[in-house]
Amino acid sequence: MRRILSTVLASVALLGLAGAAMAQSAAPGEALGVPHPWGLGLQEAFGPVKAAIHDFNDLVLYIIIAITIFVAGLLAWVIWRYDSRRNPVPSRTSHHTMLEIAWTVLPVLILLIIAIPSFRLIYYEDRAREADLTINVQGRQWYWHYGYPDNGNFEFDSYPIADADLKPGQLRNLSVDNPLVVPVGATVRVMTTGHDVIHSFFVPSLGVQKYTIPGRTMETWFRADREGTFYGQCNQICGNNHWFMPIAVRAVPREEFDRWAAEAKTKFAEGQGPGWPERDRATSVAALTDPSAASPGEARR
Repeated sequence: MRRILSTVLASVALLGLAGAAMAQSAAPGEALGVPHPWGLGLQEAFGPVKAAIHDFNDLVLYIIIAITIFVAGLLAWVIWRYDSRRNPVPSRTSHHTMLEIAWTVLPVLILLIIAIPSFRLIYYEDRAREADLTINVQGRQWYWHYGYPDNGNFEFDSYPIADADLKPGQLRNLSVDNPLVVPVGATVRVMTTGHDVIHSFFVPSLGVQKYTIPGRTMETWFRADREGTFYGQCNQICGNNHWFMPIAVRAVPREEFDRWAAEAKTKFAEGQGPGWPERDRATSVAALTDPSAASPGEARR
Protein backbone atom coordinates (compact mmCIF):
# COMPACT_ATOMS: atom_id res chain seq x y z
CA MET A 1 0.00 0.00 0.00
CA ARG A 2 2.81 2.37 0.89
CA ARG A 3 4.55 1.62 -2.42
CA ILE A 4 1.35 2.32 -4.38
CA LEU A 5 0.84 5.61 -2.54
CA SER A 6 4.44 6.63 -3.26
CA THR A 7 3.97 5.84 -6.94
CA VAL A 8 0.80 7.92 -7.11
CA LEU A 9 2.43 10.91 -5.39
CA ALA A 10 5.44 10.69 -7.68
CA SER A 11 3.17 10.63 -10.73
CA VAL A 12 1.32 13.72 -9.51
CA ALA A 13 4.62 15.52 -8.94
CA LEU A 14 5.81 14.63 -12.42
CA LEU A 15 2.58 15.89 -13.94
CA GLY A 16 3.01 19.14 -12.05
CA LEU A 17 6.55 19.52 -13.37
CA ALA A 18 5.38 18.73 -16.86
CA GLY A 19 2.67 21.35 -16.54
CA ALA A 20 5.22 23.89 -15.38
CA ALA A 21 7.47 23.02 -18.30
CA MET A 22 4.60 23.43 -20.77
CA ALA A 23 3.31 26.63 -19.17
CA GLN A 24 3.35 29.53 -21.60
CA SER A 25 5.36 32.62 -20.81
CA ALA A 26 5.23 36.17 -22.07
CA ALA A 27 7.97 38.42 -23.39
CA PRO A 28 10.11 40.14 -20.74
CA GLY A 29 8.08 42.85 -19.03
CA GLU A 30 4.80 41.63 -20.55
CA ALA A 31 1.95 39.54 -19.21
CA LEU A 32 0.09 36.73 -20.95
CA GLY A 33 -3.39 35.87 -19.78
CA VAL A 34 -4.04 32.40 -21.16
CA PRO A 35 -4.86 28.94 -19.79
CA HIS A 36 -1.85 26.78 -18.96
CA PRO A 37 -1.60 23.00 -19.46
CA TRP A 38 -2.26 21.22 -16.17
CA GLY A 39 -3.11 24.53 -14.56
CA LEU A 40 -4.81 24.53 -11.15
CA GLY A 41 -6.96 27.27 -9.68
CA LEU A 42 -7.85 30.59 -11.27
CA GLN A 43 -5.80 32.33 -13.94
CA GLU A 44 -3.24 34.83 -12.67
CA ALA A 45 -4.67 38.27 -11.88
CA PHE A 46 -3.52 41.16 -14.08
CA GLY A 47 -5.96 43.76 -12.81
CA PRO A 48 -7.77 44.90 -9.65
CA VAL A 49 -11.07 43.18 -10.48
CA LYS A 50 -9.40 39.80 -10.88
CA ALA A 51 -7.35 40.38 -7.72
CA ALA A 52 -10.59 40.98 -5.78
CA ILE A 53 -12.04 37.78 -7.25
CA HIS A 54 -8.92 35.91 -6.10
CA ASP A 55 -9.35 37.25 -2.55
CA PHE A 56 -13.00 36.19 -2.40
CA ASN A 57 -12.19 32.79 -3.90
CA ASP A 58 -9.51 32.23 -1.23
CA LEU A 59 -11.92 33.22 1.56
CA VAL A 60 -14.56 30.72 0.38
CA LEU A 61 -11.90 28.04 -0.11
CA TYR A 62 -10.64 28.41 3.47
CA ILE A 63 -14.21 28.19 4.78
CA ILE A 64 -14.86 25.06 2.73
CA ILE A 65 -11.63 23.45 3.97
CA ALA A 66 -12.55 24.21 7.60
CA ILE A 67 -16.07 22.79 7.15
CA THR A 68 -14.72 19.67 5.42
CA ILE A 69 -12.19 19.01 8.19
CA PHE A 70 -14.82 19.57 10.89
CA VAL A 71 -17.41 17.29 9.27
CA ALA A 72 -14.84 14.58 8.49
CA GLY A 73 -13.53 14.70 12.07
CA LEU A 74 -17.04 14.63 13.53
CA LEU A 75 -17.97 11.69 11.31
CA ALA A 76 -14.83 9.78 12.32
CA TRP A 77 -15.52 10.45 16.01
CA VAL A 78 -19.16 9.29 15.69
CA ILE A 79 -18.07 6.12 13.90
CA TRP A 80 -15.55 5.37 16.66
CA ARG A 81 -17.55 6.53 19.68
CA TYR A 82 -20.88 4.97 18.76
CA ASP A 83 -19.64 1.67 17.46
CA SER A 84 -21.90 -1.19 18.63
CA ARG A 85 -19.12 -2.53 20.87
CA ARG A 86 -18.61 0.79 22.68
CA ASN A 87 -22.26 1.78 22.67
CA PRO A 88 -24.37 -1.38 22.78
CA VAL A 89 -27.50 0.46 23.95
CA PRO A 90 -28.14 3.43 21.61
CA SER A 91 -29.73 6.57 22.96
CA ARG A 92 -33.36 7.26 22.07
CA THR A 93 -32.96 11.04 22.30
CA SER A 94 -34.92 12.62 19.44
CA HIS A 95 -34.58 16.33 20.22
CA HIS A 96 -31.83 18.48 21.69
CA THR A 97 -32.66 22.17 21.88
CA MET A 98 -29.11 23.58 22.11
CA LEU A 99 -27.83 21.27 19.36
CA GLU A 100 -30.63 22.26 16.99
CA ILE A 101 -30.02 25.95 17.70
CA ALA A 102 -26.30 25.48 17.06
CA TRP A 103 -26.67 23.71 13.72
CA THR A 104 -29.11 26.39 12.60
CA VAL A 105 -27.19 29.47 13.78
CA LEU A 106 -23.71 28.38 12.67
CA PRO A 107 -24.63 27.91 8.98
CA VAL A 108 -26.38 31.29 9.04
CA LEU A 109 -23.23 32.94 10.42
CA ILE A 110 -21.12 31.21 7.76
CA LEU A 111 -23.47 32.43 5.02
CA LEU A 112 -23.23 35.99 6.40
CA ILE A 113 -19.42 35.79 6.36
CA ILE A 114 -19.63 34.78 2.69
CA ALA A 115 -22.46 37.13 1.72
CA ILE A 116 -20.95 40.42 2.90
CA PRO A 117 -17.75 40.27 0.78
CA SER A 118 -19.77 38.68 -2.02
CA PHE A 119 -22.10 41.70 -2.26
CA ARG A 120 -19.12 44.05 -2.00
CA LEU A 121 -17.46 42.27 -4.94
CA ILE A 122 -20.65 42.40 -7.02
CA TYR A 123 -20.95 46.17 -6.52
CA TYR A 124 -17.22 46.62 -7.17
CA GLU A 125 -17.51 44.82 -10.52
CA ASP A 126 -20.76 46.54 -11.45
CA ARG A 127 -19.58 49.76 -13.05
CA ALA A 128 -16.55 52.00 -13.44
CA ARG A 129 -15.94 55.08 -11.34
CA GLU A 130 -14.27 57.88 -13.32
CA ALA A 131 -13.50 55.73 -16.36
CA ASP A 132 -10.61 56.76 -18.60
CA LEU A 133 -12.01 55.02 -21.67
CA THR A 134 -15.34 53.62 -22.85
CA ILE A 135 -15.58 50.66 -25.21
CA ASN A 136 -18.76 49.28 -26.75
CA VAL A 137 -18.79 45.49 -27.07
CA GLN A 138 -21.39 43.71 -29.19
CA GLY A 139 -21.59 39.94 -29.41
CA ARG A 140 -22.49 38.54 -32.82
CA GLN A 141 -22.75 35.05 -34.29
CA TRP A 142 -19.89 34.27 -34.04
CA TYR A 143 -17.46 37.13 -33.60
CA TRP A 144 -17.09 40.38 -31.65
CA HIS A 145 -17.83 43.94 -32.71
CA TYR A 146 -15.97 46.73 -30.86
CA GLY A 147 -16.55 50.48 -30.81
CA TYR A 148 -14.41 53.32 -29.41
CA PRO A 149 -16.76 56.31 -28.84
CA ASP A 150 -14.07 58.28 -26.98
CA ASN A 151 -11.51 57.98 -29.77
CA GLY A 152 -13.28 59.11 -32.91
CA ASN A 153 -16.22 56.69 -32.65
CA PHE A 154 -14.66 54.11 -34.95
CA GLU A 155 -15.85 50.50 -34.93
CA PHE A 156 -14.50 47.20 -36.19
CA ASP A 157 -15.06 43.46 -36.12
CA SER A 158 -12.82 40.91 -34.40
CA TYR A 159 -12.87 37.52 -36.11
CA PRO A 160 -11.27 34.27 -34.94
CA ILE A 161 -8.42 32.86 -37.00
CA ALA A 162 -9.14 29.41 -38.40
CA ASP A 163 -6.65 26.59 -37.88
CA ALA A 164 -5.70 26.59 -41.56
CA ASP A 165 -4.81 30.31 -41.41
CA LEU A 166 -2.75 30.28 -38.21
CA LYS A 167 0.65 31.94 -38.51
CA PRO A 168 3.73 30.98 -36.49
CA GLY A 169 3.20 31.86 -32.85
CA GLN A 170 -0.59 32.30 -32.97
CA LEU A 171 -2.71 30.37 -30.49
CA ARG A 172 -5.22 27.85 -31.77
CA ASN A 173 -8.85 28.79 -30.94
CA LEU A 174 -7.72 32.03 -29.24
CA SER A 175 -6.02 34.24 -31.84
CA VAL A 176 -8.00 36.95 -33.62
CA ASP A 177 -7.34 39.29 -36.53
CA ASN A 178 -8.23 42.52 -34.66
CA PRO A 179 -7.72 42.63 -30.87
CA LEU A 180 -9.35 44.92 -28.36
CA VAL A 181 -6.52 47.39 -27.63
CA VAL A 182 -6.48 49.34 -24.34
CA PRO A 183 -3.93 51.52 -22.51
CA VAL A 184 -2.08 50.00 -19.56
CA GLY A 185 -3.42 51.28 -16.24
CA ALA A 186 -6.56 52.82 -17.75
CA THR A 187 -9.96 52.19 -16.19
CA VAL A 188 -11.96 50.82 -19.12
CA ARG A 189 -15.76 51.08 -19.05
CA VAL A 190 -17.30 48.24 -21.08
CA MET A 191 -20.82 48.63 -22.48
CA THR A 192 -22.17 45.33 -23.77
CA THR A 193 -25.11 44.49 -26.00
CA GLY A 194 -26.14 41.59 -28.21
CA HIS A 195 -26.84 41.60 -31.94
CA ASP A 196 -28.68 38.30 -32.35
CA VAL A 197 -28.61 35.98 -29.33
CA ILE A 198 -27.11 36.11 -25.82
CA HIS A 199 -23.31 35.97 -25.74
CA SER A 200 -20.86 36.49 -22.86
CA PHE A 201 -17.79 38.76 -22.87
CA PHE A 202 -15.37 36.83 -20.67
CA VAL A 203 -11.64 37.51 -20.11
CA PRO A 204 -10.57 35.48 -17.03
CA SER A 205 -7.19 37.06 -16.30
CA LEU A 206 -8.77 40.55 -16.17
CA GLY A 207 -11.77 39.40 -14.14
CA VAL A 208 -14.34 40.67 -16.64
CA GLN A 209 -17.49 38.79 -17.62
CA LYS A 210 -20.74 40.31 -18.84
CA TYR A 211 -23.60 39.01 -20.94
CA THR A 212 -24.35 40.69 -24.26
CA ILE A 213 -28.15 40.65 -24.52
CA PRO A 214 -30.09 41.87 -27.60
CA GLY A 215 -32.06 45.02 -26.85
CA ARG A 216 -30.28 45.68 -23.57
CA THR A 217 -27.10 47.57 -22.67
CA MET A 218 -25.12 46.38 -19.66
CA GLU A 219 -22.04 47.88 -18.02
CA THR A 220 -18.90 46.51 -16.40
CA TRP A 221 -15.24 47.50 -16.27
CA PHE A 222 -11.67 46.28 -16.05
CA ARG A 223 -8.12 47.57 -15.83
CA ALA A 224 -4.96 45.94 -17.10
CA ASP A 225 -2.13 46.83 -14.71
CA ARG A 226 0.56 45.29 -16.90
CA GLU A 227 1.41 45.40 -20.57
CA GLY A 228 0.50 42.17 -22.30
CA THR A 229 -2.10 40.12 -24.14
CA PHE A 230 -5.08 38.61 -22.35
CA TYR A 231 -7.31 36.00 -23.95
CA GLY A 232 -10.87 34.94 -23.33
CA GLN A 233 -13.86 33.35 -25.03
CA CYS A 234 -17.62 33.54 -25.04
CA ASN A 235 -18.76 31.18 -22.27
CA GLN A 236 -22.45 31.35 -23.11
CA ILE A 237 -23.81 28.52 -25.30
CA CYS A 238 -24.76 30.81 -28.19
CA GLY A 239 -25.00 28.45 -31.15
CA ASN A 240 -23.02 26.36 -33.60
CA ASN A 241 -19.68 28.20 -33.28
CA HIS A 242 -20.00 29.04 -29.59
CA TRP A 243 -16.69 27.28 -28.90
CA PHE A 244 -14.91 29.38 -31.54
CA MET A 245 -15.58 32.95 -30.41
CA PRO A 246 -12.29 34.14 -28.87
CA ILE A 247 -11.40 37.49 -27.32
CA ALA A 248 -7.94 39.06 -27.35
CA VAL A 249 -7.25 42.15 -25.23
CA ARG A 250 -3.93 43.84 -25.94
CA ALA A 251 -2.71 46.29 -23.26
CA VAL A 252 -0.05 48.75 -24.45
CA PRO A 253 1.48 52.01 -23.16
CA ARG A 254 -0.72 55.09 -23.60
CA GLU A 255 1.45 56.59 -26.35
CA GLU A 256 1.29 53.37 -28.36
CA PHE A 257 -2.47 53.17 -27.86
CA ASP A 258 -2.92 56.72 -29.14
CA ARG A 259 -0.92 55.89 -32.29
CA TRP A 260 -2.95 52.71 -32.81
CA ALA A 261 -6.26 54.58 -32.36
CA ALA A 262 -5.25 57.30 -34.84
CA GLU A 263 -4.25 54.67 -37.38
CA ALA A 264 -7.40 52.65 -36.69
CA LYS A 265 -9.65 55.59 -37.56
CA THR A 266 -7.95 55.92 -40.95
CA LYS A 267 -8.11 52.19 -41.65
CA PHE A 268 -11.76 51.99 -40.59
CA ALA A 269 -12.62 54.83 -42.99
CA GLU A 270 -10.95 52.78 -45.74
CA GLY A 271 -12.97 49.70 -44.80
CA GLN A 272 -10.05 47.87 -43.19
CA GLY A 273 -9.56 46.43 -39.74
CA PRO A 274 -7.15 48.22 -37.40
CA GLY A 275 -5.16 45.05 -36.71
CA TRP A 276 -2.62 44.71 -33.92
CA PRO A 277 -0.47 47.61 -32.70
CA GLU A 278 2.49 48.41 -34.91
CA ARG A 279 5.08 46.63 -32.73
CA ASP A 280 3.04 43.40 -32.73
CA ARG A 281 2.60 43.50 -36.50
CA ALA A 282 6.33 44.02 -37.01
CA THR A 283 7.15 41.09 -34.74
CA SER A 284 4.61 38.87 -36.52
CA VAL A 285 6.12 39.69 -39.93
CA ALA A 286 9.59 38.85 -38.60
CA ALA A 287 8.28 35.57 -37.22
CA LEU A 288 6.88 34.61 -40.63
CA THR A 289 10.27 34.97 -42.29
CA ASP A 290 12.35 33.82 -39.31
CA PRO A 291 10.45 32.08 -36.47
CA SER A 292 13.45 32.46 -34.18
CA ALA A 293 13.00 36.23 -34.37
CA ALA A 294 9.71 36.08 -32.47
CA SER A 295 9.85 37.07 -28.82
CA PRO A 296 8.83 34.45 -26.22
CA GLY A 297 5.54 36.25 -25.73
CA GLU A 298 4.85 36.59 -29.46
CA ALA A 299 5.75 32.95 -29.97
CA ARG A 300 2.59 32.12 -28.04
CA ARG A 301 0.33 34.93 -29.14
